[in-house]
Amino acid sequence: MRVAGPERLLAKPGRGERRLHHRHHCRHGRNPCLRQEPRGGRTGTCRVPGWVQPRSTRRKGVELMRRMGEEDLALGCVHLFRRMWEQKKRLPPPQALVVAVAALGRTGMADDVLEIVFNLPLEREFQEAVLYNAAMSAVAYCQRYDDAWEIFELMEKNNVQPDHRTSSILLNVMKKTKASAKDAWEFFQRMNRKGVIWSLGVADALINIFCREGLTKEALIIQSEMEKKGILSNVSVYNTLMEAYCKSNQIEEAEGLFVEMKDKGVCATTVTYNILMDAYGRRLQPEVVELLLLEMQGLGLRPNARSYNCLISAYGRQKKMSEKAEDAFLRMKTDGIKQLSSSYTALLYAYAVNGLHEKAHTLYVSMKRDGLKPTLETYTALLHALRRAGDTEKLMETWKSMIDEKVGGNRVTFHMILDCLAKDGQYLQTRDVIYEFGKIGLRPTVMTYNILMNAYGRGGQHYKLPQLLKEMIALELKPDSITYCTMIYAFARVRDFSRALYYHKQMVRSGQVPDARSYRKLLNTLDVKAARKNIKDKSAIQGIIKSKSSLKPRKEKKDEFWKNKKKRSMLNPAYGRPGKRFL
Repeated sequence: MRVAGPERLLAKPGRGERRLHHRHHCRHGRNPCLRQEPRGGRTGTCRVPGWVQPRSTRRKGVELMRRMGEEDLALGCVHLFRRMWEQKKRLPPPQALVVAVAALGRTGMADDVLEIVFNLPLEREFQEAVLYNAAMSAVAYCQRYDDAWEIFELMEKNNVQPDHRTSSILLNVMKKTKASAKDAWEFFQRMNRKGVIWSLGVADALINIFCREGLTKEALIIQSEMEKKGILSNVSVYNTLMEAYCKSNQIEEAEGLFVEMKDKGVCATTVTYNILMDAYGRRLQPEVVELLLLEMQGLGLRPNARSYNCLISAYGRQKKMSEKAEDAFLRMKTDGIKQLSSSYTALLYAYAVNGLHEKAHTLYVSMKRDGLKPTLETYTALLHALRRAGDTEKLMETWKSMIDEKVGGNRVTFHMILDCLAKDGQYLQTRDVIYEFGKIGLRPTVMTYNILMNAYGRGGQHYKLPQLLKEMIALELKPDSITYCTMIYAFARVRDFSRALYYHKQMVRSGQVPDARSYRKLLNTLDVKAARKNIKDKSAIQGIIKSKSSLKPRKEKKDEFWKNKKKRSMLNPAYGRPGKRFL
């Protein structure tokens, strides 16, 4: 952070070459800046660098602090405030306090802000809402949201009337802390009872909270009430509503808001177009994304990295379109837009969808070479590509890089690593990964044990599967149909049909029956000789599956001779002979 003395702000432009002569005259007592007051006999002070004028007026001190705050010299503003406090032996004026509190918030000194606010005198000039608002905004900037509520309680205790700025700050605090829409609405009504008027900031924060919970209809009601009170919606309000509709896959409604925004003369921004492009990209319509990109450029809006990320993702979500995703990635460099880690992640996902794991790993290496730090999403896309290709060696190297760079994994990365190891039959390494992820709080689930059973089965350790099933029950994890199917396939793979059919019965008795298609595949895997012993169970199980999958038996049309079927069978010469039974 830049720190400069107040002389930089007070000095007139064009006198930089005279500062050396200025210091020389000050040292020898011939300072041309010294001036005599006509009545008080007070002399002025020398503008020595780093030295605050001890007898400057309050107005000049406040103006100096304000200008330092505008030039982002927050630390210098804090030093000047402390100097004023020490020399006056009392609190500076409220205007100086407002500027100083804002500067303290930007420098992360929330404790100093609280010390000032809780020691304010009870004079009327210090009990104004603007000072408390500055303090709440400062501690909220430092992410001390509980302290913001403490300042508001002190404000109510001192009978200070809040204003719309107070309501806006606290609603934004509720948005950051992910408070519910119900709590936000109750606070809003509470401020209305206090006589706080509506404002654009209040309505914007309230609409944002409602849209986050998917309450778009209620948010539209708030917007209409806001406009009835003469407060026009800005582009931020429209962007919030459009994004809420796009997240719920209601792009037509978002397009309607986009047209309404244009009709009212509200200029769209790059963020507006990015919201629409992301929505159409998730709908797998890259041609619409291209048209929106051209429209945005035609209006003089410069696309940013997120704009091209939407285009890359739109192509990357579809198979056989990785080349177009590459072209969009290279167009970023042509347009002079710096590629971010999210841009590399979008292209990595395109390679993963198309099974190009070697290109994905090469892109990952070039990303690190360019000095970009991979994120969790980047590693997830790379692990997805390596898992589909079955490249266990590179997948384990990538996982070790995640550990070295302290990138915390989640359930998705956890199961991707396990699945790749399980398909290769590396059950010991699978156990180690489960243990490592358990250290960061990711406890095993039913899916985890299903993958682990697959690893043991493919690694030739099928006889340990019953023990794993007991472990699941001990951890209060209920086996599902995939658990039983994994065990059945593992025993059928080694021709142990007795155990396979035993767990087949257990699956049916527990009611964990898979879908009809998966069950047909399971029956085809079992040996015919082993299935013959359980032909009755087989018929019963098929009936259970049909009932669970809501498959009704097909009614065939009876032929016209169905009444004479018994007579015709009696006339058959083979009647009375025992027929052969076939499966």
